[in-house]
Amino acid sequence: MDLKSKIILIYGPTASGKSKFALKLAKKFSGQIINADSMQVYKELKILTARPFKKDHQKIKHHLYGFQSAKKNFSTGDWLKLANQKILLCKKTKQTPILVGGTGLYFKALTDGLMNIPKIPLSFRNKVRNLHKKIGQKKFFLELLKIDPLIKNQINNLDTQRSIRAYEIKSYTKKSITSWFKNTKSDYDKTDFFKICIDFPRKDLIERINQRSKEMIESGAILEVKKFIKLRVPKEKSLTKAIGINEIKEYLQKKIQIEQLIEKISIKTRQYAKRQSTWARGNMKDWNKFNPEDLDKLLKKI
Repeated sequence: MDLKSKIILIYGPTASGKSKFALKLAKKFSGQIINADSMQVYKELKILTARPFKKDHQKIKHHLYGFQSAKKNFSTGDWLKLANQKILLCKKTKQTPILVGGTGLYFKALTDGLMNIPKIPLSFRNKVRNLHKKIGQKKFFLELLKIDPLIKNQINNLDTQRSIRAYEIKSYTKKSITSWFKNTKSDYDKTDFFKICIDFPRKDLIERINQRSKEMIESGAILEVKKFIKLRVPKEKSLTKAIGINEIKEYLQKKIQIEQLIEKISIKTRQYAKRQSTWARGNMKDWNKFNPEDLDKLLKKI
């Protein structure tokens, strides 16, 4: 199987070993790794977002990790533009681009293209934002589901930015954001990609998530969040929704003990991993599904 000439995509739920496998592939193909995780683009929360270690960067060239300020907006379109530049760079230097992450929308934009949505007037967008501000994310997401039930399991219910965008699109165009996705065109041919979706057994994944939650706290996630709080990043910005921030705030306020903190982060992470797996089932039917043992076999074959 010749994968050296392909653009390799690796998707999987959190804690499924995506980054580790990407490193192995990169070593085998003299490849470079490009981030496809919406939280790992930000500078401020390295531990909590499980960014690759510095030693991994020294072994293999990594792109689009920890370069963006949490105070600035960063859209799927922004990511796609930068990812395309990095893919082109890899191709020019005859290295294999390996995109790895857990953000389904990023991969969808790359393989299927970005939505060509009519420009929505700023006054209309401001009305939607004012509604969100008035009722809060929880109620807003329920309202979004009423007008656009198709987005269920497509958008994280805590994702303010994408919830607002989906509401704007449905309200203004009368079409679901999912319908706009269907009418997109990629810059690439489907044969340009080799798509890997890591299908990790649920029981084993839960154990890995529990262990990683504990390791994050031991590695300094509490201090990291303390520093993040001091930055006063606006609540509507994406990174403020990172799993662990609210839980660590509770711990700092002495509302919970350290054991409860780890358990709460584990539960939230398991819920997120489940949503990622749901996304894969609905949107990645043409991807190659591999369990961990299959991945080891794949490495030996190629």
